[in-house]
Amino acid sequence: MDVLITVLVCVGIILVWVMLYDSNRFVIKRYTVSDVKIRKNVRAVVLTDLHNKKYGRKNERLLEAIREQKPDMILIAGDILTASPGKPLEPALEFLSELAKDYPIYYGNGNHEHRLKLYPETYGDMGERYGQALQELKIEPLVNQHCVLQDSGIAIYGSEIDKFYYKRFRIPQMSNEYMESILGKPDKELYTVLLAHNPDYFPQYAGWGADLVLSGHVHGGVARVPFWGKGMISPGLRFFPKYDGGVFREGQAVMILSRGLGMHTIPVRLFNPAELWVIDFKKD
Repeated sequence: MDVLITVLVCVGIILVWVMLYDSNRFVIKRYTVSDVKIRKNVRAVVLTDLHNKKYGRKNERLLEAIREQKPDMILIAGDILTASPGKPLEPALEFLSELAKDYPIYYGNGNHEHRLKLYPETYGDMGERYGQALQELKIEPLVNQHCVLQDSGIAIYGSEIDKFYYKRFRIPQMSNEYMESILGKPDKELYTVLLAHNPDYFPQYAGWGADLVLSGHVHGGVARVPFWGKGMISPGLRFFPKYDGGVFREGQAVMILSRGLGMHTIPVRLFNPAELWVIDFKKD
């Protein structure tokens, strides 16, 4: 019995150590896409689910890692802040302010940015203040809009799907026509990048015409099962979600699902370090 207790205590100590370690570090992940539609080589850093997390004073560790990659642009797939009444906006805005000095930023909203706008009775003027601050930084979120990078032949779309699609315990059905109804039809002559926070609808994104989908939201499943590598739970409280983190394919479309950079409801990570993704777009 004493041996069993000793083993359990040791295992508990190891798990706590790993949890603290993984909750305060990030790793750099890389992916390269090559396509005949891409006219010019471009490098992007992808950020998602920061949730006001700071890596060092004023996020200096994260900023240094981004600068070391020498990106041409920053792509954001949502939830840079946390929607919580009274939570400060400054951590997110200070971080974005530093990035905006050096790089163009293409910002797709997540459910937390969306929530601030939807429920002013809960969040007061947080949504309005955040929007105004982004304007001052010359960052305009792509809310069911897109921009075209003519030199590189890349179109960047930002989708903000209805809150209905963020249900707990189940995945509501999305019609095949929904994405076109909010985004229009993509130009097939351009390489289409879709900033889509919720990865559950990757088949619909692919069917709409996305070449590359950049998502987050799931935080890698919070804890991952060693050796198997599956994430354990999604924000929708579904166990072992199909889309938990990594690279997924649907027909010709690819989805890069970041495990994100921060935490909120379950404020820990276990066997699941945060991720900073670097995407190289190359002429084929």
